[in-house]
Amino acid sequence: MYALFEDAGKFHAGRVLSEAETSMQVELDSGKRVKVKSAAVMLRFAKPAPAELFASAQLLAGDIDLDLAWEFAPEDEFGFADLARDYFDAKAGVAQQAAALFKLFEAPHYFRRLGRGQFRKAPEDIVKAALLGIERKKQQAAQIETWAGELAAGACPVPVRDQLYKILFKPDKNAPEYKAVVEASRRSHRAPLDLLSAAGAIESPYQFHWRRFLYDEFPKGTAFPALAAPQVKDELPLAPVAAFSIDDSATTEIDDALSVQGLGSGTVIFGVHIAAPGLAVLPGSPVDNVARERFSTVYMPGGKITMLPDDVVAQYTLLEGRDCPAVSLYVTFDEATLEVRSRETRLERVAIASNLRHDKLDAVVTEASLTGEVPGDYAHAVELTFAFRLARHLKAARELVRGKPENFNRPDYSFKLEGGSGHYASTGEPDGSETVLIGERRRGSPLDLIVAEAMILANDSWGGWLAELGVPGIYRSQASMAPGVKVRMGVKPAPHAGMGVAHYTWATSPLRRYVDLVNQWQIIACARHGRTAALVAPFKPRDAQLFAVISGFEAAYSAYNGFQNAIERYWTLRWLQQHEVTEFEAHVMKDGLVRATELPLVLRVGGTESLPRGALVRLRLTGVDLLTLDAYANLLARVDEPVTTDDLALVDDSADDEDTPATGLALAIEIDDADTAAPADSAPADAAPATAPL
Repeated sequence: MYALFEDAGKFHAGRVLSEAETSMQVELDSGKRVKVKSAAVMLRFAKPAPAELFASAQLLAGDIDLDLAWEFAPEDEFGFADLARDYFDAKAGVAQQAAALFKLFEAPHYFRRLGRGQFRKAPEDIVKAALLGIERKKQQAAQIETWAGELAAGACPVPVRDQLYKILFKPDKNAPEYKAVVEASRRSHRAPLDLLSAAGAIESPYQFHWRRFLYDEFPKGTAFPALAAPQVKDELPLAPVAAFSIDDSATTEIDDALSVQGLGSGTVIFGVHIAAPGLAVLPGSPVDNVARERFSTVYMPGGKITMLPDDVVAQYTLLEGRDCPAVSLYVTFDEATLEVRSRETRLERVAIASNLRHDKLDAVVTEASLTGEVPGDYAHAVELTFAFRLARHLKAARELVRGKPENFNRPDYSFKLEGGSGHYASTGEPDGSETVLIGERRRGSPLDLIVAEAMILANDSWGGWLAELGVPGIYRSQASMAPGVKVRMGVKPAPHAGMGVAHYTWATSPLRRYVDLVNQWQIIACARHGRTAALVAPFKPRDAQLFAVISGFEAAYSAYNGFQNAIERYWTLRWLQQHEVTEFEAHVMKDGLVRATELPLVLRVGGTESLPRGALVRLRLTGVDLLTLDAYANLLARVDEPVTTDDLALVDDSADDEDTPATGLALAIEIDDADTAAPADSAPADAAPATAPL
């Protein structure tokens, strides 16, 4: 005697060895013996043998027309043997009954399983819907097969091209486009990015990086809604100063300006004047909503995505020749000793006498001209001379608190794009074909130092003032400069060890960073209400909105910095290609990483792991990959003597500095994965974002 039974959705048959009241012992053809519940047994038969029965039943099941079987099946509950007798003949044998069982079991869209071999046919509308779904799946499977074949053959179907960034970075794993790429990748034994590139889905490496960034951070596009810049309604007094700003020529968001009064009198009043959109833009207003959605201006070679529309920026920027609303900090110094005598914050209009430009003056406004070694023939020479003296004094005082001097010997680099296919000239948006010019500007130049120290002075002063009045703000702090101790953002005033100050806010760039605008609202409340400011300030102590701003800002700022670093690396690699560079020199950093001596390029080179930090080596460039932003080089030779001095000067001594090249793509397609670099938060960038995007 044999028994056919169901176990975990599969059918088996074997010889019955013994039988109890509720179970039996069955020996399968493999020799394995199993205990089977009587309720799971569907058929008992003496012949044919189990293997023969299965072969015959499966052959018969393939010929059963489900539509016909459903048509003539009873309306009430029925057994598979009943259907076999109705479909085949009244004397349906074991093979025909097993065939009916197999067919019913594999067609749940036609027949619902009730257990113990019993079924009920599904309603007609359910059957039709199920059949449509099955047909769609068949068509989709055929489409996936077609697309996978095209991809493997080197052609990219339009639907896959249209979903490129979603497939690679935020895929819907049930989407046919995604499944086609995975299947083609498996079939061709190629990584998805390589496969799609070879199939023509990625026409331009630059556009790939640019469009991916927009897909991630600006899915609705970079255009602004129609916005009107609100007017400042306050009757503001005109300050008795002629202020000047210091920025790059490309800067339109001029946030800060400086002034100097009382030179030669023994008491000097140094003014830091910050553009005041916070006097007109209110929390929750349309302009505020746009600024909070973006959180910051995005910088990149050849352009930027501003936090606020150009028309709004133009309303509040500190433009030369205008009387501009400003939040001003006046710090009174003893002219001889530079001891601070008082600090005062005012809301006022400030006459902007000049917009000085770094790129036009860095070679003119030198340390020699500011210290009297050579004549200084430029606008605001007297004021700049005092500002430079003050900046060096403030820097020395911070370094005393830090416990060591700031070493920023590594230069900044500027990127300029020219030519190309004409797209850049007509639209202002690069397409990757432009010629890139990379210039070097040594960090810590006199104009840099003046602006950096002035902004640190303002941010430290306002941070302390907010704390004194009990008004919450957004602070940046660093517990120590020990390795791995990062700069944090929070609502409690705390020391910033890397800066060497007791408390530090970001409040000097309200046109380009949302955190600065939030802090400006709080500072304005303090200027208007003094000791009662905590009661009327827009954000109260332990306000959940402040924590939400911090969280959103940090996420956006990190993404923007990551893109800026990546796209600058792209243009650096393009520079290597355009200049047909085959060899270059670099300094060894750590763990096989080296830094090019004359380019903003960090890469990993085998053979440098055992060399001391700071060693100068010569490399041969073997290739670049503009999609993954990787550069490949071989070590040729060491070209210097072993370094015995402090070679840490090669790297900023900021605890936030990351010596990792920004290479690789993190693909959500789960086939290719790589790490990318985190942006650095060095002291000058913290202090003076107004002087340079980096």
